[in-house]
Amino acid sequence: MSFKLTYATMFDPPAEMHVRFDAAMAEVKAALGARHPLHIGGADRHSADHDARYSPIDQRLLLGHFPLANRADADDAMIAARSAFASWRATPAGERVRLLRRAATLIEDRLFTIAAALTLEVGKNRMEALGEVQETADFFNLYADDFLAQNGFDHALPDDPLADYRSHNRSVMKPHGVWVVIAPFNFPFALAGGPVAAALVTGNTVVLKSATDTPWSGRLLADCLRDAGFPAGVFNYLSGDGASVGAELVAHPHTAGVTFTGSYPVGMAIYRALANGPYPRPCIVEMGGKNACIVTSRADLERAATGIVRSAFGMGGQKCSALSRLYVEETIADELIEKLLEKIRALYIGDPGLRMNWLGPVTTARALEHYQHYCRQLDENGSRILIGGERLQGDGRAQGFFVAPTLAEAPAEHPLFREEMFLPIVMLCRVRDREEAMRLANDSPLGLTAGCYGNDDDLRYFFDHIEAGVTYGNRPQGATTGAWPGYQPFGGWKGSGSTGKAIASFYYLAQYLREQSQTRVE
Repeated sequence: MSFKLTYATMFDPPAEMHVRFDAAMAEVKAALGARHPLHIGGADRHSADHDARYSPIDQRLLLGHFPLANRADADDAMIAARSAFASWRATPAGERVRLLRRAATLIEDRLFTIAAALTLEVGKNRMEALGEVQETADFFNLYADDFLAQNGFDHALPDDPLADYRSHNRSVMKPHGVWVVIAPFNFPFALAGGPVAAALVTGNTVVLKSATDTPWSGRLLADCLRDAGFPAGVFNYLSGDGASVGAELVAHPHTAGVTFTGSYPVGMAIYRALANGPYPRPCIVEMGGKNACIVTSRADLERAATGIVRSAFGMGGQKCSALSRLYVEETIADELIEKLLEKIRALYIGDPGLRMNWLGPVTTARALEHYQHYCRQLDENGSRILIGGERLQGDGRAQGFFVAPTLAEAPAEHPLFREEMFLPIVMLCRVRDREEAMRLANDSPLGLTAGCYGNDDDLRYFFDHIEAGVTYGNRPQGATTGAWPGYQPFGGWKGSGSTGKAIASFYYLAQYLREQSQTRVE
């Protein structure tokens, strides 16, 4: 197909993609219920305990039995990765790149099968799932290309200005060792695969721990890397409880660095743990967002409404980039609200494996409980729910975690404007002007993504003043969502990230390396 799938283009795919997805979904459903292993030291290994996982679409649908790694499994994985490090770091860059590209090819070959599994496991619609798998393949290819373009981060420097000697200087970046990747539940394939690819191409070995709620995706990634031919121990896959297995990996003496995507409290705990000890170790943490969008009186309201609905409710608001705060100039607030209500009412909500449905369930029973808790609060402190606020159980949805996309209006001081809900809930606040909107948008400890709809002068003001790492102006494809490797780097400011350097940016791979200055005198 000539169609290039991204999160910006996924709204109008060719018909062939739907045909192939439907065939893959039938194939995947026919094989549900299998018992899945870990991958340690180049071999698949069944753990002592397994966990039966069911789909959020229908809790009667058994996905499979997934391994619960214990501390001994984690230790074995770290030892295997440590043992493989010396030979892997010495592997020529061209060979590491070849293996990454082979993994990318396998991911693309399995695009529809993996996407079908993602839909069943996470509850995202088919195009979101297909996008995530393709994004992962693009991460592998992009980081392979970037490592070669950077000449492996090996740079000659001028000779010292000496009369009697020739003093040659170089800057060389070298890998750290065993890199731990801890993936989130919402993008369990891409936000595992991206950092895994970055760590591997730079010469580190990897232990991946999947999210407790979405272990299948990590296993499918492990299959691709195993089949690509990576040497034994270079990549290892674990699934299990974060409080035991995750904590074991973070505290392990072989851990040289960590990439974590998840909540702010857990991310900060890991960051502080890596800073302590005999010396600080690198820690890349992405910790979510409380993302804002500003709509001025000069905005195209139809475009704004389209982008707002896509970013607030896509994947049930379970994206760290999802829109949750909406600041609207009061002169156009009523008109925008009417457009939003019209578009929300038009959404099809149900089994995300079906082409007609745009919105599926939230991923976990815990998320469903949080949704009901927050909706009760949205009837307090001067706020009111304009649409939504209820669990959906009719039309075949009774066995899943389906909830209504929710728009609420609230005063700026409402406490939920400061809490990351990670749900299909967006709160609207009327403001006098763009200056008040900007002050409120920046009044957050997080700063991941942000959007604005207005005229050229409004956008100049927005890009000049907003405190966020990923910013969009007048974007109908999504007010705050939709970054894609090679097009938009993705990383947060303030409490949304630890490094100030974005995923898939010019600066990302260097974070997995440490610099050595080399001087040789003749």
